[in-house]
Amino acid sequence: MPSATGPQKITTFLMFEGHAEEAMTFYMSLFADSEIVAITRYGPGEAGTEGSVRHATFSLAGQRFMCIDSSVNHGFSFTPSISLHVECETEDEIDRVYAALLEKGQALMPLGAYGFSAKYGWVADRFGVAWQLTLAA
Repeated sequence: MPSATGPQKITTFLMFEGHAEEAMTFYMSLFADSEIVAITRYGPGEAGTEGSVRHATFSLAGQRFMCIDSSVNHGFSFTPSISLHVECETEDEIDRVYAALLEKGQALMPLGAYGFSAKYGWVADRFGVAWQLTLAA
């Protein structure tokens, strides 16, 4: 995504073990201005499961991300100590996105009013990716 100062320099990179495309599709359903920019897949006889994501670039609300389906089981996954922070413009948006991310996920901080935000929630989605949602002031 080009900006006034040039292309995006730092990109969040998410490593999945077999669910990259499902995660991308789910995340794109939550945010406008989202798309798969590029995707390559593992072919027959390659290290990864045939048809799974070798590498993909996608955007959510115009912000670019990258992801892969790792061909190696690393014994680790995502941790809530790093999360994607989303500033929601309306109460309807924060309620909708939080509910969708919470489905088959885990609430880390329930959606509610906190001293630092009128409405805020922190959730790990079904893929293990952590999200902090806040209502714009």
